[in-house]
Amino acid sequence: MEPPTNPGDSPVELELTVENVESALYQLYFDPNMESKNVAQKWLTQAQASAQAWQFCWALLSPDKLPEVQFFGASTLHTKICRHWSDLPTDQHESLRMQLLSHILRFSSGPKMVLTRLCVALASMALNLIPQAWSQPVADMVRAFQPQKPEPEVGSGAEATQDPQAHCLALLELLTVLPEEFQSSRLAQARRAQLREALAGEWTVVCPMLRQLLQSQDSSNQVKEKVLRCLSSWVGLDVPLGESQELVQDCFTTLSNPELFDTAVETIVNAISQPDCQRYVDALVNLTPLVLGLYDQLKTAAQDRDMETSHGICRIAVAMGETHSRVLLEQVEHWQEYLALVNMILFCTGIPGHYPVSETTSSLTLTFWYTLQDDILSFEEEKQAIYLQVYRPVYFQLVDVLLHKSHYPSQEEYTSWSSDDKEQFRIYRVDISDTLMYVYEMLGAELLSNLYDRLGRQLMDPQQSAVWQDTEALLFGFQSIAETIDVNYSDVVPGLIGLIPRINISNVMLADTVMYTIGSLAEWLADHPVMLGGILPMVLQGLVKAELSVSSVSTLKRICRECRGDLGPYAQDILTVSQDVLVKEIHKSSQCMWLMQALGFLLSALPVDDILGRLHSLITPHVQQLDTLAQQESDPTNKQSIIHILGMLSSLFTTLDINRQADGVDGAANPRLTPSQTTHNPVVVVLQQVFTLIQTILSKWLNDSDVVEAVCGVFDKSVRTLLHDFGPMVAQLSEMLGQIYSAFPQASALDLARQMVLIFAGEEHHMSSIKSLIVVLTSATLTIFQQGPRDHPDIAESFMYLHAQILKRKSDMYLSDELDVKALFYCGILSLKFPETPTVKAASLFFTELLSRCKDIPSLGEVLQRDGKLLTETILQAVGGGSPRSLTEHFSDVLLSLNRQCPVLLSQWLEETLQTPGFPAAQVSTEQKHTFSQQLLREQTNKRRVKEIVKEFSLLCRGLQGSGYSDY
Repeated sequence: MEPPTNPGDSPVELELTVENVESALYQLYFDPNMESKNVAQKWLTQAQASAQAWQFCWALLSPDKLPEVQFFGASTLHTKICRHWSDLPTDQHESLRMQLLSHILRFSSGPKMVLTRLCVALASMALNLIPQAWSQPVADMVRAFQPQKPEPEVGSGAEATQDPQAHCLALLELLTVLPEEFQSSRLAQARRAQLREALAGEWTVVCPMLRQLLQSQDSSNQVKEKVLRCLSSWVGLDVPLGESQELVQDCFTTLSNPELFDTAVETIVNAISQPDCQRYVDALVNLTPLVLGLYDQLKTAAQDRDMETSHGICRIAVAMGETHSRVLLEQVEHWQEYLALVNMILFCTGIPGHYPVSETTSSLTLTFWYTLQDDILSFEEEKQAIYLQVYRPVYFQLVDVLLHKSHYPSQEEYTSWSSDDKEQFRIYRVDISDTLMYVYEMLGAELLSNLYDRLGRQLMDPQQSAVWQDTEALLFGFQSIAETIDVNYSDVVPGLIGLIPRINISNVMLADTVMYTIGSLAEWLADHPVMLGGILPMVLQGLVKAELSVSSVSTLKRICRECRGDLGPYAQDILTVSQDVLVKEIHKSSQCMWLMQALGFLLSALPVDDILGRLHSLITPHVQQLDTLAQQESDPTNKQSIIHILGMLSSLFTTLDINRQADGVDGAANPRLTPSQTTHNPVVVVLQQVFTLIQTILSKWLNDSDVVEAVCGVFDKSVRTLLHDFGPMVAQLSEMLGQIYSAFPQASALDLARQMVLIFAGEEHHMSSIKSLIVVLTSATLTIFQQGPRDHPDIAESFMYLHAQILKRKSDMYLSDELDVKALFYCGILSLKFPETPTVKAASLFFTELLSRCKDIPSLGEVLQRDGKLLTETILQAVGGGSPRSLTEHFSDVLLSLNRQCPVLLSQWLEETLQTPGFPAAQVSTEQKHTFSQQLLREQTNKRRVKEIVKEFSLLCRGLQGSGYSDY
């Protein structure tokens, strides 16, 4: 069918006729041109909103139309009823209802999408009329669908009215969408409560009918499935479980029907998961035996590896046990039934198979054990003791089950798993680890003793220790607990530390867990350094294996951080092995960074006289490689190698802090001298030695932001770690930074300069170098702003943060004529207009600091007097819709600062800017603007209140006030 006209030509002027609507629909569905589709979509949306839509929608529902056209007709009806209900005169309500019912009967045999849409439309109409104008909607709907009374106006669809099953399904569809439409509708709170009550009252009509259909021998599976979905929809209204428990009980009988199983599970879970169910204790107690009655079916399914059935039954058991744990625990006379349910859930936790390849059920149960434990431990002491007698043995069983479930499969089987399966299994083990840690609260030290005894027996028995998975699981259990629980006072840890060296770590997964277990005990080793000698060789043994990279390096890092004061005797071994693996490039880049951090901790604790020599021997191979790379051509491979070496130096200097242990254990002065008393800090010595090399690298890679960032990273980490000890480098670095930035401006240089301002602002002998640097950086950045900074949000952000830091730490720099205060002010204005949140946040901080210094620095006061109105106007424009709504709170900070520092001027600027018609948005009236000004000017201290005022005004300007957006 060719469209009679082309809506694409003039979509707005096209007449609203049925033919034109059909034509637009053909264009929307069948025209391959996306632009034409968009034009049609826009026009059809306008058509739906028009008054004529009430008429043309019925013509579109004619039996001779395509299903897509009929669907649009039904959707239009829903849209009109939902959004334009007030346009329809009251005297037409009854005829609309009859027409809708008639069309639902006509479409009861399909198409399904049209039927559903018509049902949703009638449901929406019911929500508009209940309870005053339509007091018994469900009873009326049921009456209208009696198959022996076909509507005479059904016409050509009369044959559909002869089919009782089609009628029944259509009625069930209508009853299903009624609560769903209520849930999805946007309603005022009072109206929602009124409708909820009215609909819940209709349940007395719906429930018996659903029960009758579910029990009837004549009902097809299709009807029964629809009954289940209908019940699922109504329980969302918190209908009383006391009234529907018989219907829910009937649902359990459908679980034996494979076609209905999935829907029945969903319905039962929904029905018993409603929090309101807890009020109906008797109903819950009556339902518990039905859940337990599924145990045999569950065991059979598990035995047959029927994952779908076991998964579904597990969901029901967990829903009952977890949602109503406390209520069922308190039914003392039924304690055995609840214990049986807990054991059923324990079976689900330990269901045979490897997650997630041959079972997906066990993960559903883990949160149940948290809930049960919390409920038991929340009882008062005497009652708690009784419950613990019953449930502690269950939790010990749970530990066994969880450790078994955490077993890796055989190496061969594990290799065949997909990467997605391996990742899911990893996450599953993390969840088990968290559960074990939580269970420790209930089982305490006895749990650790239990694990230790089993590990000891295993390692002493050659036959048992041959099964590496058992050993790995027990260590995994230990590690899970030791990661978060303070095991310093545990009497089994010394024994465990003694057992670990006996473990054969030829299997990679076992070796990984051994490493992580040692790492989790690093704090314990710091308190018992005598045990380090037995453990460190194992870690260094792992360090040389690429497959143990992550676990061995992270463990060494933890030991070096926690035990650094006691590693002196082992320092040479650690450094030798580490230097070897770094030179041989055994580890990936990120692990090399961790290893360098570990060595930084280690070196920090050595005698000062030893550090420089060991530091030189550690970094010399890498500095030599860097020197070689600096002489070579600039290509991507060389670039990555340069960045890698610079990154390793950064990582080393992040943790190499010889002042970290300047005080003794009990606060007594440490006899060793700090370098400031004798010579330069070893890091400074090294930096001075490689400075020329770094300049050579920069001369070749100056235009590459990654390399420049890596260079700045080395100095940034050093400044942050060394603080004032970095002083000897300030002059050199300031000069180099200025040269870098002038040639090729980059945000990393500004960030490094900010760090130097933060640390050395109070040291006058460094300030001339830093001041010269700031002048150079500012001049170069002003040039960028003059040329247009939009492509450099990172530079704008870092520049604003730099000057905010200067204002905070060394504001007298602004007394100099070398800083163009007016230009900086305009840079701030431009930065406020960026859409990027970090840039706006930085600019807001800049203005907040600037405004607080206006009274002390005349040049700042002058620029504020002259351009404060521009700042106010910029912020109001942004708040009014010029910037994303998420940035509003940053603008409110600047307005609060303005009000604190110059309230009279702000009052004047607000009055002058807001009197412009349509500013900052056409949606706000003069009265609303005046109210905003008055509210704002009243608040000079309450930051939260100012944010609320500005947010509310922003919503008004955007036409969103009262739309629900104000809640977000």
